[in-house]
Amino acid sequence: MTAAQTVRIHAFGGPEVLALESVDLPPPGAGEVLMRQTAIGFNYIDIYQRTGIYPLPLPTGLGHEAAGVVEAVGAGVTTVSVGDRVAYINAGIGAYADRRIVPAERLVVLPDSVSDEEAAAVIFKGMTAQYLLRKTYEVQPGDIVLIHAAAGGVGQIMAAWAKALGAFVIGTAGSPEKCAIAKAAGCDVAINYAQADWVEQVVAASGGRKARVVYDSVGKDTFLKSLDCVAQFGLVVLFGGASGPAPDISPELLSKKGSIYLTRASIFPRNADPADLRANAAELFAALKAGIVKPVIAARFPLAQVAEAHRTAEARTNAGAILLIP
Repeated sequence: MTAAQTVRIHAFGGPEVLALESVDLPPPGAGEVLMRQTAIGFNYIDIYQRTGIYPLPLPTGLGHEAAGVVEAVGAGVTTVSVGDRVAYINAGIGAYADRRIVPAERLVVLPDSVSDEEAAAVIFKGMTAQYLLRKTYEVQPGDIVLIHAAAGGVGQIMAAWAKALGAFVIGTAGSPEKCAIAKAAGCDVAINYAQADWVEQVVAASGGRKARVVYDSVGKDTFLKSLDCVAQFGLVVLFGGASGPAPDISPELLSKKGSIYLTRASIFPRNADPADLRANAAELFAALKAGIVKPVIAARFPLAQVAEAHRTAEARTNAGAILLIP
């Protein structure tokens, strides 16, 4: 047995429900790996699951991504070896831990050019950007792209990557300071969506053509107006709800707005197949090597201070990734 520290919740609620507990891990079984985690990524979905917006069976761990080192492998594991530096985004809930057992097929081996902290900061967010920009809608040169929350961890990566793909990138953020961050990340124009006329500003910025695709992770506060920012036959991609769940709409509204398309996207189906996972990760690592994607770490917290990490994220004052360090 291997001793481990893991964060669990026994009830939905505020950050105070997060508890650091000691557990004993068995040796890895067939197809499994014992991983010592050196850096753990935080994502807003962790808050949705902690609060019960996205309910999980209780008690439960939290967290979807981490980087670290393989300490032991079970029978039949051939894709990774002891000592390999690895990372994952979908190895089962419970990344908030210093050690854990994970399926080997969910791991990607890190290139030497990517540190553990960089991997934990960027793999979930970068893989999110990858499936949104390359799979959900394949951004082309000359496309007008609107990215909400462009100063956040995912938003900054998307802005830089979309710009590298040749798009005209409009970003939104919730304050002048965050708009400056979005501009620095790669947005051609950054607009404060706290202003009442932000839709008009978006349309003006694109010369009245509107966006070919709108990426909306804000949800409640932006979703209906996002429908006014997309061109005829364009696509609105809803992939989060930082301000709350997006309101229900009638399908007829999509027709009235210009026969537009709407999807509620998710990273997990796009990476469910291990071959797809490795191919998508390779594309992300290539973008990292090329300097297109640059990890931005906004804050680091010891694993024991996980509640403070959640409070920081909920305050929405950070611009970049939050890491938990075991």
